[in-house]
Amino acid sequence: MATQGVNVLRYSALVAGLVYGVYHQSSLNSQAKRAEIDREYARKERLIEQAKAEWRKKTAPPEATKQPTGLITDPSDSRFDLEAYLKAAEAAE
Repeated sequence: MATQGVNVLRYSALVAGLVYGVYHQSSLNSQAKRAEIDREYARKERLIEQAKAEWRKKTAPPEATKQPTGLITDPSDSRFDLEAYLKAAEAAE
């Protein structure tokens, strides 16, 4: 037969396990809620960025001068042709 000390230890371990289980479940639930809030916030940020991009596209002024097709105007590009660029600039004037 178990003594009183052993019974106290058993029930103390049972209560401690229950308290830990409740605490752990609570922390898991709060983490899940926080993750859901973060996902929703990120989704809203993406929607806002898409709306801003669409608004910029919609309200952008039309380009006054179009560059000739295939003309590379970046001097750091290895395919940059200074002569073609100067001819296009002269024709635009």
